[in-house]
Amino acid sequence: MEDFSKNTAESRDQVKSDFTGQNLGIAALITAIITFVLAVIPCIGIIAIIPGIIAIVLASVGLSQAGRNSSPRGLLVAGLIIGVVASLISLSQIFVTGKLAKHAEKRWPGDIQNIIQDVRRDVLRDLEDASISIKVESNGDKIEINTGTNRRDGIEKLEELEGLKDQKKDEIRDTVPKIE
Repeated sequence: MEDFSKNTAESRDQVKSDFTGQNLGIAALITAIITFVLAVIPCIGIIAIIPGIIAIVLASVGLSQAGRNSSPRGLLVAGLIIGVVASLISLSQIFVTGKLAKHAEKRWPGDIQNIIQDVRRDVLRDLEDASISIKVESNGDKIEINTGTNRRDGIEKLEELEGLKDQKKDEIRDTVPKIE
């Protein structure tokens, strides 16, 4: 009689090692696809370098294991190729961003200064056109102040009102009986 237990153990080890390479191939392929998707998104693609390196390492380890066991290498090679391409796309975004930054460095300070001057001009123009209206009512007395941006009119009106206030104080003092 034949001993099938040894053959079964050997075949299990062979199947297990085949799955190890395939599992790494699947992990490398998924990571590489995620890397590619991230790499083609502007401004976010720079981050894709990290999963790209992970995909390349997973595929490389899987290929070395597949070489020892004569396992299928299709998923591993696909994961490696997509990972390398996505990493290159991600690295290219660093260079593109650098070029844009150099171009913007020369141009933006002048643009920002012009924008600030335009805003300042607009605010001053709006303040020149502004008018203020203040109404105060107390015990039947009404005071209304209307003024524009001409400060002299406002100052004269306030001085006039302060004079009326002092005059009212004097009238009230005169009506209150003195205690001796």
